[in-house]
Amino acid sequence: MSFEFDYDLLCELTEARGVPGYEDEVREIVRREFADRADRVRTDAMGNVVATVEGDSDYSVAVAAHMDEIGFMVRHVTDEGFVQVDPLGGFDARVLRAQRVTVHGEEDLTGVIGSVPPHTLTDEQREEDDEVSDVYIDVGRDAEAVEELVGVGDLITPDQTTTRMGDRITGKALDDRICLFATLEAAARIEDPDVTIHFAATVQEEVGLRGARALGVDIDPDLAIALDVTVANDVPQIGDAADAVTELGEGTAIKLKDSSVITSPKVHGRLTDVAETEGIDHQHEVLPAGGTDTAGFQNTAGAKPVGAISIPTRYLHTVTETADGDDVAATIDLLTAFLESENGDHDYTL
Repeated sequence: MSFEFDYDLLCELTEARGVPGYEDEVREIVRREFADRADRVRTDAMGNVVATVEGDSDYSVAVAAHMDEIGFMVRHVTDEGFVQVDPLGGFDARVLRAQRVTVHGEEDLTGVIGSVPPHTLTDEQREEDDEVSDVYIDVGRDAEAVEELVGVGDLITPDQTTTRMGDRITGKALDDRICLFATLEAAARIEDPDVTIHFAATVQEEVGLRGARALGVDIDPDLAIALDVTVANDVPQIGDAADAVTELGEGTAIKLKDSSVITSPKVHGRLTDVAETEGIDHQHEVLPAGGTDTAGFQNTAGAKPVGAISIPTRYLHTVTETADGDDVAATIDLLTAFLESENGDHDYTL
């Protein structure tokens, strides 16, 4: 396909560095892009960005996607100059071996996560489970140089570019920059909405939905819609089709539940109706494990109707996360159509 959206902006967002609590680089891009797409843009004390498009009524909708990506913080530098880490977000330690990273010390340093060659592994080492606490990063310098350049608290991010793979997109931090991108694209399309829309780029989602919880109190919307990636386990390693959750290329995903939220039936029902009316490819998502910013808005400032739109993504929480271009386009289309048709009169109460 020829992507009918700003692929260069998507690459800029996904390749930017921004671990939980330190989303500065992403925040700068978001503020720049929202400046011409919203009536006002502000940042709160935690670093959440809220871009408000004024509507014709006081009824307000929050649309949230998170800026942070999983990464690490330096917890120790050994006497030999190897860097040990504390995780910022949920890592599967199995995928960390032999990865390249950037250590953000006194200067940005390329590092590699070491892996002992199979030739020299003992039987005991072969049977051990990988743990993040066992990760050692080699920055290619002697101990004295590392001591001068790296200290406890420095940040570490995966080192990966974003690229096309046929009609698909692969790279790091598609979780959740690809959804952040979708909110920017929707904001650019919407003109003169009936309701006020707060486009929120949130912080610290990967460590407990912390930014969204604070924001739910701050802007106190009448309705909240969160966007995040979801599992697409449509790969050979997953034998049971029921465990795939979603499939790439089958459209945007309308969330029914995950481990943090059961979305409001009337909200996901209307999302489905809009998708069907507009002819937007869609699928329903029942995610057994994992949470999103949706939950951060549901009851933080009292009971609120909430919904969620997801982009199916393979290989989540790795540096090769993969999404389908048509699914991204469908997500932008659904979010735009839903917001343009929201007038504040829909009854989402039960």
